[in-house]
Amino acid sequence: MKHVGSTGNTNAANDLARRVRVHLCELPRTALPVTYQVLAKALNLSPPNTIHQLTEALERLTEEDASATQPLIAALVVSRARGGLPAPGFFDCARKVGFLEGMPSDAKDRDFYAAEFDRAAEYWSNIRNHSG
Repeated sequence: MKHVGSTGNTNAANDLARRVRVHLCELPRTALPVTYQVLAKALNLSPPNTIHQLTEALERLTEEDASATQPLIAALVVSRARGGLPAPGFFDCARKVGFLEGMPSDAKDRDFYAAEFDRAAEYWSNIRNHSG
């Protein structure tokens, strides 16, 4: 995935990605998953395109997590409109980074998400509990 823009835009995008990761790691496991809208509000994202800003940050985090071969923290964020599943871009990104194989399939995507959510919730909760 290619992230283009001026250095300022890249720095702002990297800062938002870092803020998203910190916020998600600080949430208690019982508060997970969190919706895109709730996360955008918690981070005080300003319009326009707050959800788009957030999804770009989550894509960055997915790339970082895949490179580090750790569970995808983006699995902790879901769409209220999709019945508790992430937006389609989550699955597209998981395919691009090699975490999800094959063509889109509702059943396969749901199974992947359920397993990845459990892995991510456990992993990132432990990161929080063992830091600082």
